[in-house]
Amino acid sequence: MHNKKFVKHYYLMMLPGFVWLIMFSIVPMFGVVMAFQDFNPVQGIFKSKFVGLDNFRYMFIMSDIKQVFINTLVIAIGKIIGNLVVPLAFALLLSELRWKRFGRPIQTIVYLPYFLSWVILGSIVLNIFAYTGPINEFLSMFGLKPIKFFGRADLFRPLIIGTDVWKSFGYNAVIYLAALLGIDPTLHEAAAVDGAGRFRRLLHITLPGIKSTIVLLAILSLGNILNAGFEQIFNLYNPVVYSTGDIIDTWVYRAGLVDLQFSLATAVGLLKSGVSLILIALGYWLADKFAGYKIF
Repeated sequence: MHNKKFVKHYYLMMLPGFVWLIMFSIVPMFGVVMAFQDFNPVQGIFKSKFVGLDNFRYMFIMSDIKQVFINTLVIAIGKIIGNLVVPLAFALLLSELRWKRFGRPIQTIVYLPYFLSWVILGSIVLNIFAYTGPINEFLSMFGLKPIKFFGRADLFRPLIIGTDVWKSFGYNAVIYLAALLGIDPTLHEAAAVDGAGRFRRLLHITLPGIKSTIVLLAILSLGNILNAGFEQIFNLYNPVVYSTGDIIDTWVYRAGLVDLQFSLATAVGLLKSGVSLILIALGYWLADKFAGYKIF
């Protein structure tokens, strides 16, 4: 009896989370019916005209939707690669640091940007790369002309990818550092006795020791291949860079809330969600097959 009461307390503690999940994640899903309607806010969901797949057909013949999907894929894949490679390199360098007392302060400093929202970081980044900002001031010292970094479509994607990696790599490195702690230190000691240098120990002990973690993170990131980061791009982009910076989420925002094309925006968002669901399922299947990871 005591145990049953104890379990009830857990359910009561979880209740606010369930209510939040139902109200803000489950109930809004019924709105996807707008993707199959010519939605009219006056008539509402139940009385708007049903048009079947017309919104999806129209979506695929639009001139700009192809570029929006390309932008999303390029930015998302760039972020996935950057957020795998840079944290790994940082964790390896930090683990090889001779002065271990400096490791924790360095880790704390690079960890801090992760806790700041893009509303704050966006302003910081825009000021740093402004026409009269410190980057252009530094370039002017070498006689170079100022660059409008966020006013050039060709520079927008690298800036978006680079600033996202800068924000997240300190947090992502924690996973690799935890994996590095699981490597038996006697392996390094034995290799050092046999004359293996740092680089050889890195190749033959360290990297094989965390290979499963690297593979797991790479596979699980498949589910984010269509999530290029709405909050970041929304705070940094402008009409000048739409050709390379407009992604699915920002396009849906403008189409639905600015241009009031509710049905079309819902159709694009539904397509993205469907593809993401398939990729997430594929990612977990691959994680189970190659890394032995199971969520259920």
